[in-house]
Amino acid sequence: MSSALHTHAGLYRRPGPWVTVYTDASTGAGDSLHADDARPELIAGTLYRAGADKADLKAIRVALTRSAKGLPDPVARFLLVNDGEVEFDEFLPGELVMPQVIDVGPVPNLVPLVHHRPDAFAYVVAEAGRDGGVIHLHHANMADDVSTEVEGSTENLKKIPGGGASQGGYLHRTENIWRANAAELAGEIDRVVRNCRARLLIIAGDIRARNLVAEHLSEASKAILSVIESHTRTDGADRDAFARQVAERVAASIDAEQQRLLERLDSQLGRDHPESAVGLGAVVHALQRAQVGTLLLERAAWGEQRLLALAAEPWLAASTNETAGTRLVGTITAPSALLRAAALTDAHVVLFPPGALDPHRIAALLRWPNGSST
Repeated sequence: MSSALHTHAGLYRRPGPWVTVYTDASTGAGDSLHADDARPELIAGTLYRAGADKADLKAIRVALTRSAKGLPDPVARFLLVNDGEVEFDEFLPGELVMPQVIDVGPVPNLVPLVHHRPDAFAYVVAEAGRDGGVIHLHHANMADDVSTEVEGSTENLKKIPGGGASQGGYLHRTENIWRANAAELAGEIDRVVRNCRARLLIIAGDIRARNLVAEHLSEASKAILSVIESHTRTDGADRDAFARQVAERVAASIDAEQQRLLERLDSQLGRDHPESAVGLGAVVHALQRAQVGTLLLERAAWGEQRLLALAAEPWLAASTNETAGTRLVGTITAPSALLRAAALTDAHVVLFPPGALDPHRIAALLRWPNGSST
């Protein structure tokens, strides 16, 4: 599922009320008033009118005294407050990706966070040199960079003998050192890729080194490998151009994954027992049965629709006739209810641009076929 849902799914089981704030936090935002000074009281006033209690209002005011100064504009902010405690508070790089949310409700509203961070797409960028390299672990839509440096042997890599009978042996030793360094770097890349379940591996750097590293990678790493022809470990390397190429490869990989999901969904059409559900009603019923493996949802879809959030299985309902006797938590927007049910049934969530899932705007790939006896 989305990293936001996976990390914070446990919050859905806790009683409300919950305060959700998703707002522009850019230090240059605002009118004649200083945005950082005006923002806490403006947000607190909105929450007061929405029914927030004193403890939650105090927690919000205190949290908002910490500004985004030092972070590059634009930047957004997402906060969750429950029972007077700040449960989540993070600055998110970039502009708001949906309208501002300042809300009090029965469950935490993770919709803005999931829209801002739509996927836990982990990717690895390795910069290879003949003396080792650097491995960077990133997640799409997050400004994170966990780096690991691999320092290989530098024996014979710098000094070049003048020739003679010993030169052949020297070159042979040098080649062996390069291969040993490449094998060490490849082993560390494999470990990072495996541990973070990376879905894309990019290698750049010295052409000889990156080729040797590619030879030593595991089959799993080779399956997600993309090479950028750029020697990034030299003085004068164009880091901005390299970053653009990485961003293009990541975007292309995410697009390819979404296309595969759409093709899989299309392949289910017309089957007697399809492993898919299409349309809001069918998807809600599949979520009630914990049948959804992957929820496919268009951005901005179904925001006008309301669903019932339940305290236990089946977690959501379209009407009181479908609650199965489970206590009603509250009536919330359909996107919030759908994401909550997906999180609590361990379903993967993929957001699509408007029009990608026309005409229904929502679908699901299922864990077992409809109409089966499972």
